[in-house]
Amino acid sequence: MTAPPTFREYEVRGVSVETFGRVLCSARDHHFIVDGPIQNGCPGEELTPAEVFLSGVAACGVELMHVIARDEGIPLRRVAITIHGVVDRANQAREDVTLFTSVRVECELAGTDAARAGTLVSGFKRRCPLYGTLSVATPGMTFVHRVVD
Repeated sequence: MTAPPTFREYEVRGVSVETFGRVLCSARDHHFIVDGPIQNGCPGEELTPAEVFLSGVAACGVELMHVIARDEGIPLRRVAITIHGVVDRANQAREDVTLFTSVRVECELAGTDAARAGTLVSGFKRRCPLYGTLSVATPGMTFVHRVVD
């Protein structure tokens, strides 16, 4: 099997639309709407920027664990990741940027054993740049995983 390229490049675009607080986002040939949160006076009907970001981390985890399992011959039937993030603007670790105050990642893996699940989780943590960015920026981050039927 040929090794995947080590260099990856991404480009996305966000453009304001007629509705205040609504953004048309594009990546490659895909388009979707993101709304600012209602706390900012925005519609809050579509996914918010924080939800899109955390969804990216969850998607990266599910996809990468399946890729790692395939590449290493580890049995794996299903991965489910739930992420809960809190931004407390009154309780920030830094004054120059806003960070998640706490993040909890819960990961369920089915169709494998505990040792192999640990290998998959470790591989995901090493390879996902979104997780790496979030974990470095969020000292209060917790990650728990468990094997389920």
